[in-house]
Amino acid sequence: MGHMHHMAGGWATPVLSYAMAVVGAALGLRCTVRALAAEGRSKRNWLLTASAAIGSGIWTMHFVAMLGYTVNGTAIRYDIPLTLLSLVVAIAVVGAGVFIAGYGGSRVRSVLLGGLGTGLGVAAMHYIGMAAVQLNGTLSYDPAVVAGSVGIAVAAATAALWAALAVQGPVVAAAAALVMGLAVSSMHYTGMAAVDVAVRAGTAPLEGASATAFILPLAVVLGSFLFLTCAYVALSPTARERAENEAAARPLHEVELPAT
Repeated sequence: MGHMHHMAGGWATPVLSYAMAVVGAALGLRCTVRALAAEGRSKRNWLLTASAAIGSGIWTMHFVAMLGYTVNGTAIRYDIPLTLLSLVVAIAVVGAGVFIAGYGGSRVRSVLLGGLGTGLGVAAMHYIGMAAVQLNGTLSYDPAVVAGSVGIAVAAATAALWAALAVQGPVVAAAAALVMGLAVSSMHYTGMAAVDVAVRAGTAPLEGASATAFILPLAVVLGSFLFLTCAYVALSPTARERAENEAAARPLHEVELPAT
């Protein structure tokens, strides 16, 4: 078995990866809350933004953490199509959960189904991303630990979604983002604990791209997208603020005066 290191660069990769997961979760949950107060195209756009934010956040978390992943006796490369597929699947599956939460009639059912979809999106992204790993050896998984990692993702994502949608306030929203970020990170490192590597002797050339040549630049692009979108959401008026601005802009004769 090859000896694996999950923090070859020290604490920088797990701390930064957790921060990216929290940013994506905070942005996605905030957009979901905005969607609940919107209608029509605006509602759909907020939910699409939420899907992209959470999906991008969990993908960036996973591959930033993978920058610290090394195996003694072999180099590591990444299959580019599978790596990109993991990003698409993350956004699509998380999006299904977010749209269920946004359009569901029953709050309890919406949170449960939305949390299930979001958690499964986290897990699907992780294991497709692991399928993209190319090394001189074979990866195998402990099924019980894999099941546990999926359970962690679903349970924590459901709790975070409930907190964000059922309880209002900046403190609760921040706590929900921290919980969802913890869910993504916990799922990742639990999933990595399920991995065993049988390294093959030899130095056969590996297909795919190195982390620094492909993963790091893409992570930087997605991280920039998250922070720019955060700025847009922060500056975008809420539905209540828009209504107040519209009322303030009405001509004086259109404003109903109180009866005397």
